[in-house]
Amino acid sequence: MSFPQLDLENYTGPKAVIKTTMGDIEVALFPEQAPKTVENFTTLAKQGYYNGIIFHRVIPDFMIQGGDPTGTGMGGESIWGESFADEFSQELFNFRGALSMANSGPNTNGSQFFIVNNANINPQMFGQLKDAGYPEDVVEAYKNGGTPWLDFRHTVFGQVLTDMSIVDNIAGVQRDASDKPLEDITITSIEVN
Repeated sequence: MSFPQLDLENYTGPKAVIKTTMGDIEVALFPEQAPKTVENFTTLAKQGYYNGIIFHRVIPDFMIQGGDPTGTGMGGESIWGESFADEFSQELFNFRGALSMANSGPNTNGSQFFIVNNANINPQMFGQLKDAGYPEDVVEAYKNGGTPWLDFRHTVFGQVLTDMSIVDNIAGVQRDASDKPLEDITITSIEVN
């Protein structure tokens, strides 16, 4: 089995650049493993859907979340106008830098997404991952961070290529009690290539 997130230096597939008011984040996209999710994200991006949308929820050592035009975490929709099904792959995981779909339960994907930035996993979890049958390469990769408890709950469809420091900076801004940045961090556009 191949794990495309662990072989990014040889990656040749589609990419997107998430341009934000704090800098650009380039991501690899994985249409082979998550075809509908990548189609939804890239189509919305090309339509300009994400332009001007804020990151409405940021949590240090967890993730940054955006993609909701209402900026509340309650809005957004897919290109099909309704929620679409999860696409879980045995080849993709919520490693640090993973691009995943936010949802409100199984098969409720719309337009919201998050990027994992957790760098600190409790070492006890590595044994649990092994016991759960995770491949050795995947357990090793999780030693660099991630959110394995979100695996097979949120569709992973991409991985940050450059620049994780931007993601970390966004996650580290001052925020209110509901984890919304005090000063808006905006997606100016998402370019797909």
